[in-house]
Amino acid sequence: QSNAAQLEAMRAGRLHVAGFNTGSNPLAVNCVGFRPFAMMAREDNSFGYEMEIITWPGSGIAALEDIRGKQMAFTSPTSNSGYKAPSALLEAEYGLVAERDFEPVFSGSHDNSILGVANRDYPAAAIANSVLNRMVARGVVSLDQLETIYKSGTFPTTGYGTVYNLHPDLQEKVREAFFTFPWEGSTLQEEFRNSGEAKFIPITFQEHWAVVRTIDEAMGVTYDCQ
Repeated sequence: QSNAAQLEAMRAGRLHVAGFNTGSNPLAVNCVGFRPFAMMAREDNSFGYEMEIITWPGSGIAALEDIRGKQMAFTSPTSNSGYKAPSALLEAEYGLVAERDFEPVFSGSHDNSILGVANRDYPAAAIANSVLNRMVARGVVSLDQLETIYKSGTFPTTGYGTVYNLHPDLQEKVREAFFTFPWEGSTLQEEFRNSGEAKFIPITFQEHWAVVRTIDEAMGVTYDCQ
């Protein structure tokens, strides 16, 4: 039920096939032997999501500078859009540092952060807009409950793959299962219809996670594998 649990399970040999979120892929690759090979994409092979910083109408936050002195919700420390990317942005471009300039809180998930802002429990939150789009499509929240004050460039989504020491023949069969998955009529199609995903495409950690590694480097992140 969490990235930390997935990482620990794969390192202990109890998890062999998994999807790790954008921000935790570098940790999974470097510390638990994860080999990502697939990602969801749209029919035209485009992919990804944007990080948005949201608030609620009338919160008094009209721009990122207005977060100073207030509370800001993140999802978890390993999340790209839920923590690492917004933290790097706020510090590099606005001089806003957690604990010093605003109070950081961790909601545990993008859904919790979005609901927290919609219900006015958090003044602001950093979220992945792919999750927001699905929640709006399901009627969990409505766009008139929220305002976006920042939207980033595009990031890769969850990387799916296997642990490195799974038998090579089995790794190949898992890959084949992803790339021949019958999307039409599936529950995946239903869940991701409104964000446009329609298939799995091949990826490499070296190419598709370059922007995430750059953010980690800017934040001084190291992959402690102890």
